[in-house]
Amino acid sequence: MIQSTYNVMNKFVKFIGPGILVSVAYMDPGNYSTSVSGGAQYRYQLLFTIFVSNIFAVLLQCLCVKLGTVTGKDLAENCRVNLPRWLNYTIYAFAELAIIATDLAEVVGTAIALQILFNIPLIWGVILTVLDVLIILLFYKPEGTSLKKVRIFEMFVSFLVACTVICFCLELFKIDIPTKMDVFKGYLPNKVVFEDKQALYISLGILGATVMPHSLYLGSSLVKPRLHDYDLKKYGKVSSRPSLSAINYSLSYSYAELIISLFLIATFVNSAILIVAGSTLYGQPDAADADLLSIYELLKYYISPTAGLIFALAMLFSGQSAGIICTLAGQIVSEGFLEWSLPAWSVRLYTRMIAIVPCLIVTLTFGERGISDILNFSQVVLSLILPIVAAPLIYFTANKKIMTVQDENTDENIDSTVTSSDEATPLINNPQYKSVDFSNSALLTNSAVFVWALIGGLNVYLVFSFLLGEDIHF
Repeated sequence: MIQSTYNVMNKFVKFIGPGILVSVAYMDPGNYSTSVSGGAQYRYQLLFTIFVSNIFAVLLQCLCVKLGTVTGKDLAENCRVNLPRWLNYTIYAFAELAIIATDLAEVVGTAIALQILFNIPLIWGVILTVLDVLIILLFYKPEGTSLKKVRIFEMFVSFLVACTVICFCLELFKIDIPTKMDVFKGYLPNKVVFEDKQALYISLGILGATVMPHSLYLGSSLVKPRLHDYDLKKYGKVSSRPSLSAINYSLSYSYAELIISLFLIATFVNSAILIVAGSTLYGQPDAADADLLSIYELLKYYISPTAGLIFALAMLFSGQSAGIICTLAGQIVSEGFLEWSLPAWSVRLYTRMIAIVPCLIVTLTFGERGISDILNFSQVVLSLILPIVAAPLIYFTANKKIMTVQDENTDENIDSTVTSSDEATPLINNPQYKSVDFSNSALLTNSAVFVWALIGGLNVYLVFSFLLGEDIHF
């Protein structure tokens, strides 16, 4: 029993990494102002919204893990292979827009953190955020690179994530919560969301800021290096689709690592922000509409200067890690949808620059107020795009042709490498093949469709309310 547990844990350790990278997408600086507003106005009552939003994120990300593991292709590549060209290009345009909008939040958060910590002007802070691209250029190439090098990259990002978590742990130690049970009750369903329109708006803002479109492409791609490593060691080659042995070896552990990472990291960080705000800023009217710089000033005033600096450090660490991940997602999207043959460094630099240029223009023209406005606008864009990019994910994972894998043990002479349109269509009707169907069950498909429709409908409602002049927090 002890040996068996040791073997499971030893194997699990080898899979730690991708889930942590995905969790970065759910705790970027774009989430902070919404969570602070929720805590300042409703104390701990909206913790339930954070918990539910992470459940939704886990469901969608598990579909991403399944798609990437079973097909050997990420979501973008599956769109290119399985969808009509016009639809593939349309979804690509929205995905690229989502990358730009997401990267804006990372650039803004990092630039403001640099201004607070080192008194670097915003304009130079924005320019300095280009440097994180160099880190990716040196370390990460999911195909054609040893798993050891991939693990080094994962450990580096994990270090930044750990620093972010430590910062928020320190923030929690600096506050006083007289009745700890109030925090736990916040994770239980309550009526405030349905009784108070503003609570509903903030809840929808938390939901929209947590479930990020680019994370779907990221999650479906990060599983590939371990599959390639397994097949290379066992069969001496990497085919266009992972072997059934590789899938069975990886899938359950990839699920477990993802779920644990999202709940231990993303849920904790987003909850900590709201708890800190709820315990110190509750009832303060100037906290309801606080931007990132205002949050720093509020924490500095109501808790201590040290608390403000810790928040700035957290923003720097999370902004850098999220910026790296977002740039990586940009490469995945561009190469997957368009099958670009350009060097990886040019794709990454292009992705980063198209997010930085709008920030530079706004910073030069409107200053800090403009930075806040562009961050708010980016969250509006992400709210509308999420349902568009999530729909193909559900379709692919529910499709038996795409999600059926041939058992390589049925015929040792059959080469598992296929080309062109056959990549997504195994010969499941041929009796000489023994195939395994990994497509979603009816329950999983219905659950995914429900989450997709709910998020899409609520996000559209939120955006239209914003356009009608309601006080919305994205």
